[in-house]
Amino acid sequence: MRIYVCWDSAVKYPVIGDHVCGIAAKAVVDAGYDPEIKRAYGWKNLPALFNQTPGRRQVKQLTGSYEVPVLVLDDGTAIAGSQEIVAWAAANPAQTAPARTAA
Repeated sequence: MRIYVCWDSAVKYPVIGDHVCGIAAKAVVDAGYDPEIKRAYGWKNLPALFNQTPGRRQVKQLTGSYEVPVLVLDDGTAIAGSQEIVAWAAANPAQTAPARTAA
């Protein structure tokens, strides 16, 4: 599993407040996953010429858009958008190993 974020996966910033990439990444981690964080430097509002970093190109191939965050599941399914990723994480918590009982 991997999640593409813009430049960081932090949640709070002093000036801009909560950041959608950080919110999505945190939701996945809070659901019990350990995703690979892939930075997709650039900005969705820039012309395509300026969004040619490897991460942005991969996101474009996966979703047809340069916009992040994008979560890619182990089966290759791509989930685009912070709200969609948060909803997926809430509905699909990681499976934990059953507790062992003393014999």
